[in-house]
Amino acid sequence: MTDTPALIVGLGNPGPDHDRDRHNVGYWLVEAIAGSGGARFGNEQKLHGELCQVSLSNQSVRLLKPTTFMNHSGQSIRATTDYYKIPVERVLVIHDDLDLPPGVARLKFGGGHGGHNGLRDTISHCGRDFLRLRIGIGHPGTREQVVGYVLRPPGRDELPKIEDALREGHRAIELLLQDGLAAAQKFLHTAAPDIDVTKDL
Repeated sequence: MTDTPALIVGLGNPGPDHDRDRHNVGYWLVEAIAGSGGARFGNEQKLHGELCQVSLSNQSVRLLKPTTFMNHSGQSIRATTDYYKIPVERVLVIHDDLDLPPGVARLKFGGGHGGHNGLRDTISHCGRDFLRLRIGIGHPGTREQVVGYVLRPPGRDELPKIEDALREGHRAIELLLQDGLAAAQKFLHTAAPDIDVTKDL
């Protein structure tokens, strides 16, 4: 594999009703990357998403926000990779993760969907072999509470931690482009809380 992404995808749900949902942290980070690069997203109906292009770590990278709603994210990702002829191995998907506490970010290549519907649909359209940046949002405690939890904003104590993780994730992406996956993982994973980073989610 080549671990330098050409397409960075932030998962989320479109529309103002979902702007601040925990489920939209992927959107938050690609929007921050676009803003730091002076780029603006434009709607691309044929790709079922909003797209822009930035220079990041001296490399040209496309940023994508699927507008298909979370459960159909893979439709937009596959349309974009097909249109620009981007190998799936050069796609980085940023998503919320219930199994990581707020404030923790993790970077990995490949794996399953761990119950995340955006990843589930992406895998169904593109296969498993893409990069993932997992942004921890914590777990509400029971399976029955999950839908309401991810579709609400983070609490006052959680939000600063998630924002810290997004900043670290942004820096990890820069390192990924500069120095490769191992360097980016080392940055994110070495000073982290004692959790299982090898779990295949």
